[in-house]
Amino acid sequence: MSALPRGGRPAEALVAIEASIDESWRDLLAEYGVDARTAGETDLAELVVADTSAFPWRVVDAAFARLSCPDCGNGLGSGPRGCVKCDQADGFRFAAIEVDRPATPPGTEHGLRVASAVARTRHRYGPRARCGFELGLPGLIEGKLPTTPQAQAYRAAINKLTEEECERLTSLDQLGGR
Repeated sequence: MSALPRGGRPAEALVAIEASIDESWRDLLAEYGVDARTAGETDLAELVVADTSAFPWRVVDAAFARLSCPDCGNGLGSGPRGCVKCDQADGFRFAAIEVDRPATPPGTEHGLRVASAVARTRHRYGPRARCGFELGLPGLIEGKLPTTPQAQAYRAAINKLTEEECERLTSLDQLGGR
């Protein structure tokens, strides 16, 4: 995936998430005795994608990144909205296993998974969704899940921004009292 155009802590958080996805994939390759960059790796990615509900979300995201969409040619699940196969794969992404990390509120891992999917395929989402999910990444990595009222306040503040303002923010703190 590409670097996040938004700088600061959200970009750093995305780098950490991508590293954890890569590490999970390397662990799966070792578990199955498969070498990277071989036909066996492609076969393993296809196995994971065939039943996303049987694997952790980081493994599923890694598998998608290693397969190309036969229709649009992009990484599977990351092509433009409207590409039927990518839209379907993106939906299956969310069937993957997610287990909250120790000492984090229930739902934190789900939030991290959704936010990272948005940040990693940002062209599939509008500027307000990108803004909210990307700005939320650092807190989610730290194991902090916003409360419902906090999330609603962030969304209300983001909805008041222009699209250009949404793209320039690098911290939820910049929303201030909007």
